[in-house]
Amino acid sequence: MAVLVLERFLADEAATARLGEDLAMSLRIGDVLALKGDLGAGKSTLARALVRALADDAGLDVPSPTFTLVQSYDTRVPVHHFDLYRLGTASELDELGFDEAVTQGAALVEWPERAEAYLPNTSVLVEFLQQGDGRLARLSGEGAAFERAARSLAMRDFLGQAGWGEAQRRYFIGDASARSYEIVTLAGFPPRVLMNSPRLVLGPPVRDGKPYADIAHTAQSVSAFVAIDRALRAGGVSVPEIHAQDLDQGFLLLEHLGSQGFLDKRGQPVAERYAAAAELLAMMHGKTWPARMQAGPGVFHEVPPFDRDAMMIEAELLVDWYVPAISGAPPSEALRAGYRSEWNAVLDRLEGREYTLMLRDFHSPNLIWRADRSGHDRLGVVDVQDALIGPSAYDVASLAMDARVTISPEIEKHTLAAYIAARRAAGVFDEDEFLETYAIMAAQRNSKVLGIFVRLEKRDGKPYYLKHLPRIRDYLRRALAHPALAGLQDFYIAHGLLEERSI
Repeated sequence: MAVLVLERFLADEAATARLGEDLAMSLRIGDVLALKGDLGAGKSTLARALVRALADDAGLDVPSPTFTLVQSYDTRVPVHHFDLYRLGTASELDELGFDEAVTQGAALVEWPERAEAYLPNTSVLVEFLQQGDGRLARLSGEGAAFERAARSLAMRDFLGQAGWGEAQRRYFIGDASARSYEIVTLAGFPPRVLMNSPRLVLGPPVRDGKPYADIAHTAQSVSAFVAIDRALRAGGVSVPEIHAQDLDQGFLLLEHLGSQGFLDKRGQPVAERYAAAAELLAMMHGKTWPARMQAGPGVFHEVPPFDRDAMMIEAELLVDWYVPAISGAPPSEALRAGYRSEWNAVLDRLEGREYTLMLRDFHSPNLIWRADRSGHDRLGVVDVQDALIGPSAYDVASLAMDARVTISPEIEKHTLAAYIAARRAAGVFDEDEFLETYAIMAAQRNSKVLGIFVRLEKRDGKPYYLKHLPRIRDYLRRALAHPALAGLQDFYIAHGLLEERSI
C-alpha cells in the first residue's frame, strides 16, 4: 500500500488548533498520531486542541507529558498522550503500556523518532516544518486512519468554501450507517450541523447478482437526502435548510433544528409529542409527492418503491442474523422456505393499499421537538435519505412502535388515534384497512430490526444494540396479534421466534 501525503499551511496557533480539531473528529480506537517537529513547532498546541475537542471542553487542562511521559484522558475516544523526548530506548514503550493504550484508545506520540520502528505502520505522521512566518503540517500514512484524517481535512476545506473555515467542530452523533454529524459553531451565527455522508459501499451480491443495498433500496449518495429534504420543505415539513452542499464528496452544512427530543427528563416517551408526530404524518399522507426529486442543477433522485423484494429481504434479516444468534446454528432450508411462504401470503394483502412517500425511520432519534413553534412546525424531521414510495402505514408503525424507546400499548393506541382522527378530518379514510396494513408493516419492520440489531453486534462490533431486543420482540407480539396475521403468528410461535432469548 502506497504512503499518501497531505499538506496544510498553518499561519498561526489558531490554525494549528483547528487542525487538532479536524484530527479529533477522525480519531478512532487503535489510531496512532505521530507528531514530529522541533521544539515550539506546534506539536503540543495540536495535541491540546485535539484532546479538548474529544472532551468537548475548551478549558480542559492538558499539560505536556514531558516528565510523566504519558497522560491519559477519558474522552469520547479515550486518548493517551505520549511524550518520548526523555525516552531512553524504544523498548521502554512496553513499560509505559503503549500496546494496551492503543488497544483501549488512541495514541498521540510526540518525538516519535525516538521509537519509530516500534510504532505501527498504520500510524499517521504529522510533521511540522518551518515555512515563512508559519508552519507547514505534512500528514503521511496509509490505511483507514489516514483516509479518515484526509476526509476530515476535506470537510474543513468544505467549511472554508462555505465561509465557515474558522468554525469550531464538535462531534454530534453517528448512526448505524457510515454517516456522522458534527455541530459547528462560528461567532455571530446560530450553530449548524455538518453532515458527513460518504457514498455507500455496496457489499457482495446476495441475491440475483445484486447486493443487499440495491435490493433494499438503501440510499447510495447524499443526493438522495438533498432531493428529499428539498421536496419535504416545499411540502410544509420542517426539515433542515441546506446552507451548503458538496454532492460529490458527500458533505452538507445544515440548519440545526434543535436538541430537544421526544422523551422527558426520565427518558420516557411524551405521549403528546408522539400524537403531534402522527398528525404530521397524516398531513403528509394527504399530499401527492413526486417520485422524481431534484438535488441540484441537472441532478435528480428517483425515489425507489418499497416493493416486495425490498420488504422480503429486510424481513429475512431475522432469519439471516437473529435465528443463528438465538439457536446457535444456521437456519434450516425448511425454516427459510416456510418463513418466505408465510410472508409472501401476508404481503399479498397489500395489493391496492394506500402508498405514499414513506421516510422509513420516522421515530424518536430522527424527530426534534420545538416547543416554541406551533402546528406542524413544532416537529423537526431529520435523516430522510432512505425514503421510499410505500404503504403509508409504515411510518406510523415506525413511530408508534419506536425501536429505541419503549412505547406502552396505551401510548401506541393514543398515537394511532391521533393519526386516524386527522385522516378522517381530511376526508374519506378506511380505518380497518389502515389497521391491517399497520399490523403488516409493524411486523415486517420489527422482524427486520431484530436482524439488524444482531447484525450490528455480530458484524459491526456494536453490542449496545442488543439491549433493545426484548422491546422489539414485544412489538412483534403486538403486531402479530392482528387476525390477518394469524398464520404468520403461528409460524413465529412454532419456531420460538417470539420467546425471550439471551444473545
